[in-house]
Amino acid sequence: MPMQEVTIIMATLMGISLAAASGFRVFLPPFLLSLAARFNVVWFLDIDLIGTQFEFFTSTLSIVVLGIATVAEFAAFYAPWIDNALDTIATPASIMAGVAMTAIVLEGNDPIIQWAIAIVAGGGVAATIQSATVATRGLSSTFTFGLGNSAVATGENVASVALTLIAILIPFLSALFVLVIVALLLRMKRKKKEPVAQ
Repeated sequence: MPMQEVTIIMATLMGISLAAASGFRVFLPPFLLSLAARFNVVWFLDIDLIGTQFEFFTSTLSIVVLGIATVAEFAAFYAPWIDNALDTIATPASIMAGVAMTAIVLEGNDPIIQWAIAIVAGGGVAATIQSATVATRGLSSTFTFGLGNSAVATGENVASVALTLIAILIPFLSALFVLVIVALLLRMKRKKKEPVAQ
């Protein structure tokens, strides 16, 4: 397989994994990706955004704003009931982040392929993960009166950090994790729809 095709596949896996991570936390994945791109940490991909529509992404201002937003988001999800309200904003935001990050790592490829993968795969995975976190937090709020939400938030924080770092360093491994997570979520959803035997 030509090296260029391997790079595209790796970039796609990385983008989808970052999109999944944004389903847990919106701002952390783009924050770490912007740092990785700025300091050329991604070993298999040269993310050169100069002269592109995403040139601002690795600017100092962008990194600072994303860093502040990341800290604020982490803190906000530890506030009972406020976290549920934030989900109404986080859901569309995570989808947009998933689409954008997938498009960023695929920058330089055919725009049709770039945006098709970004919208369908990146946006779809982010939406799936985010929907699951909303449902989990809703159940926690109902059965623990919000007291268990901090544990849910911690789990989401850890998942987002771990998945983002693995996506940047070992994308094929993170893609495997995402596949397992999505498969489990779809299985749980299917079980809920099955009629209860009388």
